[in-house]
Amino acid sequence: MKCLQELKEFHVKKEGVGFELRELGELGELKGELRICNLETVASKGEASAAKLKNKKNLKGLKLVWGTEHQTIDDDVLDGLQPHPNLRVLGIINPGVAPCPRWLCGDISTKRLESLHLEGLSWCPLPAFEQLPHLSSLTLKNIAGLSVFGPGFSGVTERSFMHLKTLEFENMPELVEWVREPNSHLFSRLESIKFRGCPLLTLFPFMECSDLFTNLCSLHIENCPKLSQFPPMPHTSTITCIHVKNDGSELLYDGKELCIEGYAGALAFHSMDKVEVMHITDVSHISFSDLQKLNSLRSLYFKKCDDMFSAEMADSVVICSVQKLGIKELCITGELFSKILKCFPALSQLTMGECESLELLPVEDGGLLGLEMLQSFTGYNCGKLFSRWPKGEAGGGARAIKPFPTSLKELRIFLEPSMQSMGLLSNLTSLTSLALSSCMEFTMDGFNPLITVNLKKFAVDAMYSKQENMSIAGDLLSEIARSKLVRAGSFQLEEFLVDSISAVLTAPICSHLAASLHTLMFSSDERATTFTEEQEQALQLLAFIKHLEFRYCYNLQSLPQGLRDLSSLKRLTILGCEKN
Repeated sequence: MKCLQELKEFHVKKEGVGFELRELGELGELKGELRICNLETVASKGEASAAKLKNKKNLKGLKLVWGTEHQTIDDDVLDGLQPHPNLRVLGIINPGVAPCPRWLCGDISTKRLESLHLEGLSWCPLPAFEQLPHLSSLTLKNIAGLSVFGPGFSGVTERSFMHLKTLEFENMPELVEWVREPNSHLFSRLESIKFRGCPLLTLFPFMECSDLFTNLCSLHIENCPKLSQFPPMPHTSTITCIHVKNDGSELLYDGKELCIEGYAGALAFHSMDKVEVMHITDVSHISFSDLQKLNSLRSLYFKKCDDMFSAEMADSVVICSVQKLGIKELCITGELFSKILKCFPALSQLTMGECESLELLPVEDGGLLGLEMLQSFTGYNCGKLFSRWPKGEAGGGARAIKPFPTSLKELRIFLEPSMQSMGLLSNLTSLTSLALSSCMEFTMDGFNPLITVNLKKFAVDAMYSKQENMSIAGDLLSEIARSKLVRAGSFQLEEFLVDSISAVLTAPICSHLAASLHTLMFSSDERATTFTEEQEQALQLLAFIKHLEFRYCYNLQSLPQGLRDLSSLKRLTILGCEKN
């Protein structure tokens, strides 16, 4: 053991568990990084010195850790834990009221330190940082009595931190200000600044002279409620990570994505030329003209931003780069929304949810028909989205205007009571993915079987509201099987999720599905209990099935007997089928 070279953690003996500190002293060849825990059990400097840390010249990193439940008395244990001058990384955690050791707060012996982590202590002043010319990373956590930080305070001078790149303050309940001297370039090499849990902090140099922080790449501020009036962010195009979070307000930026929630600070859009994704929640100070400056913007999502939208804006702004648009919890009219959509001529994907007052317009330039490049639409829980469309026998007739352009390939509608007729989808013969879920008023009126011919993914678990637990799947699949427009074997369907076992497991339906179907999922069928002989035989027609799933079929008592004969089946999933 004396030749041991690597030891990640050493636990000093406590309540019969661990080792005597003197045993560590025998390991003279240690290198790498070492963490020593339970130091609250060490009673004297002599006992600490027995670890012989001063002799371990190959040790590059050292963390000295006391337990948080122990109130350390005023002692000199830290003096006895002096490391070798070659040490590069040092952490001292929770020593309590123990004084700063002479080897760190007097004439510092560890002058080669590159990283210093001090936590849970009450030293005043802090170490003479100017004696650490190689220090590049400093972390201060829970330092009692530290209210002001900077030149002239807590051991900091103009010569401190000449090479500092990373500075972190966390859980500093008394810190009020980080000061700087006029025209000072102290911290000019900083690349990362982090403040977390500093409730009294009101000012730090970046807020007054952000232009001096030319190398800053990362700024993280969390739970520092008195910090406000930030400069326009990001302050330069070189910063690649910003996270500012206080009292329900948040700004998150990583160079390519920008998320804003309730954040009222100014934004430097000229520095965001690489932003591709933007989420905007509960703000009003951003304009569409600002967004027009983001040439790389591809995806844009709005939530609770009613004040951003106006008819005047819609007439003058065009954002050609945006391909994906999402809106949620917006209170705007169908007329205004139609104008808004004209701002995004290249839109290929649209998601709309929980916009309770929004009604799409059934006119020549209404609905989504103007989006000639639209390929994917998801709508959910709006309530009135399609309420202006006729609900007649064929959804207004074959010549009636439909809500969606014929270019659409993916359609998901769920929890949307205003979607009441299959006729509204009758022009969508290019669909490759269709999901209809929890649309209780949905009917087969105007159904065009040709919309299913190109489907590769199909999910249907919509119920008839007047017939409890009765799925529309049976009527839909029967229409397909009877149709002369869709011949057996012409389907391309690969994945099928449906809420009715009896609707699918028939010979005509399985004959249509057999050639391509590899995944079949039965979900929330509360009617099925067992499998009939006819259903068993129909299942055998699915010769290429690889994945079969039964999900939340609460009354299903047994599985098909012929499962063992499905030679292609690779995976069988059973979830929430309590009686099985």
